[in-house]
Amino acid sequence: MDWNSQFQSRISTADEAVKVIKSGNRIFMTGNVSVPLTVLGALVKRAPEINNVEICQALTIGPADYVSAEMEGHLKVNTFFISANIRKAVHEGRADFTPVLLSEFPLLFKRGILPIDVAMIHVSPPDEHGFCSLGVEVGLTKSPSESAKLIIAEVNEKMPRTLGDSFIHVSRLNYIVPVNYPIPELPMSEEGPSEIIEKIAGFIAEMIPDGATMQLGIGAIPDAVLKFLYHKKDLGVHSELFSDGVMGLVDAGVMTNSRKTLHPGKIVSGFILGTKKLYDWVDDNPMIELHRTEYVNDPFVIAQNERMVAINSAIEIDLTGQVCADSIGPKLYSGVGGQLDFIYGASRSKDGIPIIALPSDATLKDGTRFSRITATLKPGAGVVTSRNHVRYIVTEYGIADLYGKSIRQRAHSLIQIAHPDFRESLTREAKSLNYI
Repeated sequence: MDWNSQFQSRISTADEAVKVIKSGNRIFMTGNVSVPLTVLGALVKRAPEINNVEICQALTIGPADYVSAEMEGHLKVNTFFISANIRKAVHEGRADFTPVLLSEFPLLFKRGILPIDVAMIHVSPPDEHGFCSLGVEVGLTKSPSESAKLIIAEVNEKMPRTLGDSFIHVSRLNYIVPVNYPIPELPMSEEGPSEIIEKIAGFIAEMIPDGATMQLGIGAIPDAVLKFLYHKKDLGVHSELFSDGVMGLVDAGVMTNSRKTLHPGKIVSGFILGTKKLYDWVDDNPMIELHRTEYVNDPFVIAQNERMVAINSAIEIDLTGQVCADSIGPKLYSGVGGQLDFIYGASRSKDGIPIIALPSDATLKDGTRFSRITATLKPGAGVVTSRNHVRYIVTEYGIADLYGKSIRQRAHSLIQIAHPDFRESLTREAKSLNYI
């Protein structure tokens, strides 16, 4: 049977497709802005008929009816990164959280540690050879979908066709649900960076050499850094994700990727978060290659890029250099993501620059200000990047290089880039701990 006949014979409605999901099944669901919304909606509708169905996912963006209280006993999420839409369910015990490095997330399924009964994925229409592209989310989806016993695929007319290790043949799709809705957008802030973020971005931009290969996350600091790079030359990207900001640098001839030592000439990533303009730009764009996250985020792959720059954030950092980025005290907030993958990879790169960046202080809803550089982490706080892996810390007050430095030297350096209002108290606490 030719591929087009296979495709036509497997077309189904979402309601019919989800009938294959049985009580006790484990499901993998593609995430980020690629959540298969129509199929997920059908599963929520079917939920009262089934019990103890586990949905494995990473970050998701969009509605989260599937973790509502009404789903308890029917559907239960096991998330590997806590996104805002399911944080409440995790805190209330209605959803589970599994800590894992992003580079190892797909391996849990690939190696059979978490066998998958059904994968719910979201793809582009097939090309002339019968291959669909996984579009804006390849890295976290390719291996789990290949490991699943059955695949339900939304085939979306509006999903861009991205290149790289991004394809799946229609013969692998057991149920095909045609859809035609816009891919959700995650635009950068229209307000522009604050003065504090601009200062941090300025310090980071000064550290980035011509010919650097960069990890580009999404958020205020990475977005702001990109705006400071238009005088640089021959920058490249090797990143778990990227957003709209790269388009301007490519158009300006700054981001050529020509001096990359791995995949020269190519922007390499696992997934994409941004606007329709970005999705249109990556469609069939030979400069863009999306690959599996276990490859993109492998520290020993990352390290093959010379002058690798990794930019990551933190919730708090203690005076020994321990970085908490996934919890507020014992309260789980997000996940390790790719932070340690890229910090370690950049530290192993020739002339690599691993950076943790954060504003020096923050304010609670009740108006209480606190330092994000602390003598000790809050009780129960999770260490994402250990004091043994950390190197550069950047706040709006400067840069602290902790590599090869004693605890005494680290404490002095971190106090110098803390907010001035907290330096005296941090010094007292450091003395009481015999750090200085």
